[in-house]
Amino acid sequence: MKTLFRQFVQFLEREDGPPAVEYAVMLALIIVVCVTAIGTLGSNANATFNNTTLRGALGQGAGS
Repeated sequence: MKTLFRQFVQFLEREDGPPAVEYAVMLALIIVVCVTAIGTLGSNANATFNNTTLRGALGQGAGS
């Protein structure tokens, strides 16, 4: 049990941990940017399709 506890303490004291935290923060920021971009693009696409559908229903399409 003492060996396991000592290995756990050594694991926490190693300096390999901070880069992992930095990578996690970068990944979280990338995910936030992607979700924001996808949400914006989705809203724009939805508005475009709604506009196209409305014009088609009113008979104002490209062929009219």
